[in-house]
Amino acid sequence: MDTIFALASARGKAGVAVVRISGPHAFSAARQMAGSLPPVRNAGLRKLRTTDGTILDEALVICFDSGASFTGEDVVELQLHGSSAVERGVLSALSRIPNLRLAEPGEFTRRALENECLDLAQVEGLADLLDAETEAQRRQAFAVLSGALGDTAEGWRRDLIRAAALLEATIDFADEDVPVDVSPEVSALLDDVLTKLRKETLGTRIAERIRDGFEVAIVGRPNAGKSTLLNALAGRDAAITSEIAGTTRDVIEVQMELAGLAVTVLDTAGLRKATDEIEAIGVERALTRAQAADLRIFLLDSAQDELLMQPRDDDIVVYGKADLSASAGFSVSGRTGQGVDELINRIASVLERRVQGAGIATRERHRVAMTGALAALEDARIEIQHGPERAEFAAEEIRTAIRALDSLVGRVDVEHLLDEIFASFCLGK
Repeated sequence: MDTIFALASARGKAGVAVVRISGPHAFSAARQMAGSLPPVRNAGLRKLRTTDGTILDEALVICFDSGASFTGEDVVELQLHGSSAVERGVLSALSRIPNLRLAEPGEFTRRALENECLDLAQVEGLADLLDAETEAQRRQAFAVLSGALGDTAEGWRRDLIRAAALLEATIDFADEDVPVDVSPEVSALLDDVLTKLRKETLGTRIAERIRDGFEVAIVGRPNAGKSTLLNALAGRDAAITSEIAGTTRDVIEVQMELAGLAVTVLDTAGLRKATDEIEAIGVERALTRAQAADLRIFLLDSAQDELLMQPRDDDIVVYGKADLSASAGFSVSGRTGQGVDELINRIASVLERRVQGAGIATRERHRVAMTGALAALEDARIEIQHGPERAEFAAEEIRTAIRALDSLVGRVDVEHLLDEIFASFCLGK
């Protein structure tokens, strides 16, 4: 395994810059630059020098031995003064040390995965944590990074291995001291995993929206004040406003944070029967984006015609231009700000309710794996209902479910099944 190094902090002027070295030659390379090293997992101040003795910087040096580091290998971190000149000097000196090379993008994290310091879901959680811009994204990413998804999936796998082991014992060790009818326990194990998998799969879409952001579309007739309302929500002139109906022809997007959630607000073309080809395209796009959005704000006016789409559950209906005319219902004015805070609170309330149903699986890859496991377990349940003569088919479906979850928890091979059989039924001979 090569020993790699790279700048672990962002480039540019800063208070501190961190250079990380990982691999079998990490300690020897650090000694060439710093002389003696502090004890592992202790920090020590050292002068870093080039091979000809030139002092590059005085840095804080921290060593981590294999098994106790991020990558699972020997690791040295050099905490430098954060100037570009110091960074370049130290990286250049490291590049001239034999057996060292510059790390490839993501290689430290890949080594952590290969050395089983992180599972694949944790790697994705780390990537999401680095990209997090809102409090909800931070909480969700940290939960995944902490191993919540892997721990949950490990519990499913453990139960599935137990179920498969019971069936394998029935098939392969029928003449031994094993339970004659294992179907009640197997069925109970499968039902429990199925219930949990269904719940987690349903929560995947909301979890994805927390990570990627919710979409909220403002819809209404032309000249209802949609663009003015968008500008009020954004706090800037994001959309062109005009008294001329139909000014907005395309979908305008503004990203913002509401109640700790990432939200993209869409200003759409006015919904009416188009008067020209360009407007027709804008109306079609408006309908498509509004229907796909997570939430719609229907902005009405006093002369409201029937819209080309109807509100759904949780959609918000509000009257616009409250500064020009009174309305019996909830109303806002993008121009004066009247009712805008209340509208924001209503949007946040709807989205917060939905967030409560979020799972810990955050990606389409996770959903696909769990959906595949669900399908296999449903088939296994049917096979078990047909009696002991179908045990072999049920066991194969359970193994298929385990393989479907491999991307979450790692490979499960026959040795795990044998270990469970021998431990549970004392069949070691």
